[in-house]
Amino acid sequence: MQHDATRSAPLPVGTPDGAAPLAGARVAALLGVRTVDGAVVDVEISGGQVAAVAASGSLPPVHDPAVRLDASGWLALPAACEPHAHLDKALTAARVPVETGEDLVGAVARWRELAPHIDGADVLRRARTAVERYVARGITTIRTHVDAPAEGDPLRLLDALLTLREELAGSVTLQVCLLGGWHTPTEVFVEAAARGVDVLGGCPHLAPDPRAEITRVLDVAERTGLPVDLHADEQTALPDSGKLDVEELAEQVIARGLTQRVTASHAVRLGSLPPERLAPVVDLIARAGLGVVTLPITNLYLQGRDATHLAPRGVTAVRALLDAGVPLAAGADNMRDPFNPAGSGDPFETTSLLMTAAHLSARESLDAVTAGARTVLGLPPAGLSVGDRADLVLVPDVPLGDVLAGADHSRVVLAGGRVVADTRVRSSLSLWPVAPPAAEVSEPEQLVR
Repeated sequence: MQHDATRSAPLPVGTPDGAAPLAGARVAALLGVRTVDGAVVDVEISGGQVAAVAASGSLPPVHDPAVRLDASGWLALPAACEPHAHLDKALTAARVPVETGEDLVGAVARWRELAPHIDGADVLRRARTAVERYVARGITTIRTHVDAPAEGDPLRLLDALLTLREELAGSVTLQVCLLGGWHTPTEVFVEAAARGVDVLGGCPHLAPDPRAEITRVLDVAERTGLPVDLHADEQTALPDSGKLDVEELAEQVIARGLTQRVTASHAVRLGSLPPERLAPVVDLIARAGLGVVTLPITNLYLQGRDATHLAPRGVTAVRALLDAGVPLAAGADNMRDPFNPAGSGDPFETTSLLMTAAHLSARESLDAVTAGARTVLGLPPAGLSVGDRADLVLVPDVPLGDVLAGADHSRVVLAGGRVVADTRVRSSLSLWPVAPPAAEVSEPEQLVR
């Protein structure tokens, strides 16, 4: 759609079920939009950032060729992050169908059977489709992990996602993390750093010697200065040694004096600790400055399958972490692959589970997929404060709890002030008997105090 640069009246966003498509429009202002705090405001956007926020109707005219959007009837939220994706695995569930589901070890085995048959072109095609789904649902920032297969070129999947990162520059922030296994030669980590990988990762809980694997990855991180994001303690059973991956990771970060960001993803075992054991671990995590990513959708699917009763939830100790001031992010992890055949890429699927399975409030759940996630990923704020990056998602103006429960899929998504997705949903129903004529409709009774 071509937008008239000389338009004097604001362009209406329209209703959730219909309007002119806005994708591609550069936005100079949002007028009459509601904030999560309930205020109705005008928002000026310039240079990809929020330049001003004022009471509705009080913003001076914006002299900018970009469009002004009348966003009355819409709620503006910070665009979401997916802090832990696996784009190399996305949308492969149909290739390795799992009739009854498998635990983490089984899913890993299924993936290793498939990985030798996957090349870079395959990854790029599926990853593009997955990113489109993420963006349409309100996500503008993604950190993806990518395997280094033992067969063939170990960096062929990485190269595909580095290409995708360049394709998305300016629209989607994509961080690529090498997910090396304990069998991956150290030289592969070093070469990945040379090729421009953003983050170094690994799975120490799957290694014969988790401590040695943590040491090896941190050694490379010290040499390269890259951040670290480890799959840690992705099991509900406690280790025989009694020491968790996150404890070893935190102790080494403190001992080394690392200044780059270090993240523990999953950290499921924290949810299995009694309070007296959990408290010192959380304190250690906080002192080390670690960020934690909880991934309820996939871990609810994978964990607790061997339990005959009182099955664990597979969710980390989110309340204790938040109370200790530990940066907390939440994501979906997998999208339609052996590790999660039901992932949709919707951040509000994650927030819904945070409210139900982790017992967080609506605001805490929103923060975990927005501001908290950006903190863990080392990114500047996005939202409606002056100076924030103008990564926003407009949703129908309903209570926040309804939004985060995924009540409506209509969304207008901005990245750096440009509309990158515009999704409207129209429903047509025929359920109820025809209403009686208006004259026959009785007035509701007034309640008397």
